[in-house]
Amino acid sequence: MRGDKTATSLMGLSRSAYYYMPVPEDPFDLLLMRVIDAQFTRTPYYGVRKITAWLKREGYEVNQKRVRRQMPLMGLEAIYTKPNMSKAFKGHKKYPYLLRDLIIDHPNQVWSTDITYIRLSQGFIYLVAIIDWHSRYVLSWEVSTTLDKEFWTIKLS
Repeated sequence: MRGDKTATSLMGLSRSAYYYMPVPEDPFDLLLMRVIDAQFTRTPYYGVRKITAWLKREGYEVNQKRVRRQMPLMGLEAIYTKPNMSKAFKGHKKYPYLLRDLIIDHPNQVWSTDITYIRLSQGFIYLVAIIDWHSRYVLSWEVSTTLDKEFWTIKLS
């Protein structure tokens, strides 16, 4: 009876999708992902090869293919210098360096600001600092868990 409408065709599902039973995640893979994440947090510059070697030293029976499959699932990529990172994009405006010929010989002549993040076990905190170039003194700093606009209103004391 080819003309009959079955429940799967009415729902827009194929028969294989209707009967599909998802395969539960392998407990060893879950353990491996936790171990890789902990090691990657300590050494974010480790790639697949070094993570694999470290896991083998720790007693885990893994190969590079398994680690290479797990790391992208977890969103992990080693920190390293990628090719052509310092090439300027043609569409971007190039600003001149205004301090090139300036001799910095007294305090409060040039200030700069820097922002960085500090990794914690539950996430990140952000640190912004204003620095005097001559004395290398930190004039003001602020720490925040978010990068909202109140974070940027540093009061100089």
